[in-house]
Amino acid sequence: MIKRIDIGPRRPHEPFAEPTPMGLIGLAIGCAALTPIAFGMSLTTASLKTAAVYCILFGAGCQFLAGMLNFANHNLFGGTLFTAFTFNWLFNYWVLDSLAGGMVPDPRVILAAEICFLIVFVVFTYGFGYFSSLLLAFLLDIDLLYVCRIIKGLTGTIALDIPIALFTVGLGAISLWIAFAMLINPVAGRALFPLPGPVFAARPKPGFDTSRRRALLGVLYDHWRKSAFNPIGLDAIAQAIEYEQRALLPELVYLAELGGIELTPPANPTHARITAAGIDFYEQVALGKHGFA
Repeated sequence: MIKRIDIGPRRPHEPFAEPTPMGLIGLAIGCAALTPIAFGMSLTTASLKTAAVYCILFGAGCQFLAGMLNFANHNLFGGTLFTAFTFNWLFNYWVLDSLAGGMVPDPRVILAAEICFLIVFVVFTYGFGYFSSLLLAFLLDIDLLYVCRIIKGLTGTIALDIPIALFTVGLGAISLWIAFAMLINPVAGRALFPLPGPVFAARPKPGFDTSRRRALLGVLYDHWRKSAFNPIGLDAIAQAIEYEQRALLPELVYLAELGGIELTPPANPTHARITAAGIDFYEQVALGKHGFA
């Protein structure tokens, strides 16, 4: 029976489905609940308490789950961002609930915390530029929101109330777009909600050049298709890939140790043939055959 060959360490299986859309949808619902208050359309005790409930259930609840599950899936960026947001939304809940009860939180303490938040999110903005330009826009919206809140806290102006409200709406809209892109695009098989690529390119990690090994196996594979398991001379292999026979010997010995080829005679080989394991190995690596009946 043909067995699949693992040619490298297996990628750790993520124990949970991608939780990011849940966190983003919760964020969008929280932003929607704050929108009437941000535009000054509803500032009653009932509206403050109602928005506070949405903040703790969706803003904090969904993002806490998304943060914990991202950490479980070894996603440091997503886990850190959603978890930090969780406690921010818990604070929003406390502020709204306090205002509904007639207590105004100390603006100087809030201002100091928001300056720290801005520093954190500016760094996150740069980091998310390596993932997607839309994620960068998502964090940039948060940055601008905090800039407006900090300026308002320093100056006491009300001129920034509308921009703050607009940035809140924009944050919810971008959150929904990214969530829909992650949920719907894979199901539809096309980009109904386009998610653009990264803005910045990370420096590529040094890799291993497998071209010689692939070419060598390719020659043996083609020979097997024409001549079954009859061996082929090493000189013919070297000529086919235009490489010195002496330089190919380490690769041949390695593949023989792996069980992918057989050398004859073993002590001073002059001929080689691909084995059944080598055929599977080559078809997986070079031809992309991953499923077996």
